[in-house]
Amino acid sequence: MIYARISGTGSYLPENVMTNHDLEKIVETSDQWIRERTGIEQRHIAADGETTVDLAEKASRMAIESAGIDASEIDLIVLATSTPDKIFPSSACILQARLDIHGCPAFDIQAVCTGFVYALTVAEKFIKTGSARKALVVGAEVFSRILNWQDRGTCVLFGDGAGAVILEANEETGVLSTHIHADGKYENLLWVPHGIADGYDEVKQGKAYVEMKGNEVFKMAVNTLGRIVDETLDANHMKKSDIDWLVPHQANIRIITATAKKLKMSMDQVVVTVNKHGNTSAASVPLALDVAVRDGRIKRNELVLLEAFGGGFTWGSVLLRY
Repeated sequence: MIYARISGTGSYLPENVMTNHDLEKIVETSDQWIRERTGIEQRHIAADGETTVDLAEKASRMAIESAGIDASEIDLIVLATSTPDKIFPSSACILQARLDIHGCPAFDIQAVCTGFVYALTVAEKFIKTGSARKALVVGAEVFSRILNWQDRGTCVLFGDGAGAVILEANEETGVLSTHIHADGKYENLLWVPHGIADGYDEVKQGKAYVEMKGNEVFKMAVNTLGRIVDETLDANHMKKSDIDWLVPHQANIRIITATAKKLKMSMDQVVVTVNKHGNTSAASVPLALDVAVRDGRIKRNELVLLEAFGGGFTWGSVLLRY
């Protein structure tokens, strides 16, 4: 049987760091208010002219090096983002050209914060069906470009970054199962209410910003992630105690804690980067994974649960043996 197994990871964060104290100078908020409600201390913000593909390229090159392969061996590129460089071509195609890769399929996936889980799910199917052997899967965002910096309910939450993995066909166990869902009836609880349908004028007038009903999103996220944990474990006939590591979407420390409690896991088994990264949307799960792999916490053959929840609403999980 052929599995899709992660052979390399990489990540990149812009050099510019914005602390909660920096935010105090531009919006009515405080370091204490942000920490207590979200657990966030700082986030990275892309420099002027620095794009999603710029971040994605650096994370991808790290993942390629980590996997010990040549970029020319990659035969699939799936890039998850809500902040593409252009309407078209896709950011995946732009990244493909940067990496000097030619001919293989390359496309974007838009599932907001669940984007990387969706992208990994799609790439795994390509590999299991024999349509690809070595896939580059990326989550990258410059969310700072779609924030209203006068809205303290959203601008304090998000940051920019990119994470990437190389997923290879392997006879050893890798991805065990993937589970992705969506329900569009919750569209206006977390959204950017303007886009191409409104024409460019709306965007130019500064209306294309993230809007969120925080309390409703929080409740939905906690309940939904609890269900996806049960679904994942049931599908694999596993117990909660079988999971070695939880790598959750980094949105809010309270949501992460609630999910760990559902799994009856110690926070020592949970990878937390939200304090340093903020919510980097599609980049948050691969960023957190790369951090824990590189600092030696996550080791080969350990069982890892990835999970995320995002606008749409979308949600999903991937259970894998690293």
